[in-house]
Amino acid sequence: MRDVHAVSTPSMPRLAAASLAGTAIEFYDFFVYGTAAALVLGPLFFPTFSPVAGTLAAFGTFGVGFLARPLGSVLFGHIGDRRGRRPVLVVSLLLTGASTVAVGCVPSYAAIGVAAPVLLLVLRFLQGLGLGGEWGGAVLLTAEHAPAGRRALWSSFPQVGPALGFVLANGVMLMLSATLSDAEFARWGWRVPFWAAGALALAGLWLRSSLTESPRFLEIDDHARVPLVEVVRHHGRLVLLTAGALAVGYAVFYAVTTWSLAYATERLGVSRTVMLMCVMGAVLVQGALIPVAALLGDRYGRRPMCLAGCVASVLWMLPMVALLASGEPLLMFLAILGPLLAFVTMFSVIAAYLPELFEPRVRCTGAAVGYNLGGVLGGALTPIVATTLAERGGRVPWGVGAYLTGIALISLVCFALLPETRPVPVAAAEPVTG
Repeated sequence: MRDVHAVSTPSMPRLAAASLAGTAIEFYDFFVYGTAAALVLGPLFFPTFSPVAGTLAAFGTFGVGFLARPLGSVLFGHIGDRRGRRPVLVVSLLLTGASTVAVGCVPSYAAIGVAAPVLLLVLRFLQGLGLGGEWGGAVLLTAEHAPAGRRALWSSFPQVGPALGFVLANGVMLMLSATLSDAEFARWGWRVPFWAAGALALAGLWLRSSLTESPRFLEIDDHARVPLVEVVRHHGRLVLLTAGALAVGYAVFYAVTTWSLAYATERLGVSRTVMLMCVMGAVLVQGALIPVAALLGDRYGRRPMCLAGCVASVLWMLPMVALLASGEPLLMFLAILGPLLAFVTMFSVIAAYLPELFEPRVRCTGAAVGYNLGGVLGGALTPIVATTLAERGGRVPWGVGAYLTGIALISLVCFALLPETRPVPVAAAEPVTG
């Protein structure tokens, strides 16, 4: 056994802050593409398509990033289970940051023809590959350092990163959208957030340079030779259940943060600035509540929180589309906030729940593959399916609400089949005598 004490253990606040910063930066990279796809990429890279078809094509390149994420989780999960969690954080951040900067440099279709969308597709794939490794490394490094009784709380901080990354990405887009003309925004303004990813990636690398390896990894004597093979052979059912369970979170999040932007601006005529402010406000509330919900997960368990979030999603999807179709900013804000509160209830504890479901020697691969397969099932197709259903329906896109309700029901069943993993306090575990 390796000497666990040979490496000093960082304080939990410092470790949580570094993990949060890293996930915020990488999800900034991922989200800025989704916002650009909803607002501007269709006309620039698919100009021969109709407006709706162009948006669908742009969302198609958006979906490629989700398809790449499970591959990234396999690649980086292998590294994480064989070499350690810490190397994953560095390489994944470099890959995602570099590919995001490159997206901002791709000439439009008018300049280089069909090569433009092809390059966009390749770079989006590389973005997804890097992000597929990021989540497993950041979450495991935090969860495996955290004390058992507060594991959900400390491991929830990397989960705040996506909310911060989204707000940062959309804040930059909002600022540019408000200060530039439509022509300037389409010509060069949309590229600025992608270029900014380079500076953010360097900052993230600096923050992570002093992190130490996970003590749980250092305790492993017998590392899996091929973690993916072991996961498929011994934990295949568990991976499929976690993927199905997490699908609703992805579907809900990308429906309200990506599809709703395109729907409100193109179909309802809501201004880009108003819609971005509605979405950003709701995501800010979501991010602030994640640690609070995680504390409840430490107290009452992971599975009950996830089941409650699924039930809330089932109940809110149809009211959500009705409120969104109103075109009134306050009602649209409420439409978006409701699903995100359900999302918080589930995903605040997922960073503790998934690692606890898998044994340490294959934990990086198993947790990351399950998490990112959920992204494929729930996130990759949702903007495309929702855009198609909304186009074929009336003013109120009931079909979108029914689609999201169906995913929520599937996830509810999957969560019901998963076990509880919350560590039992020692006092509670001791038998009562006398």
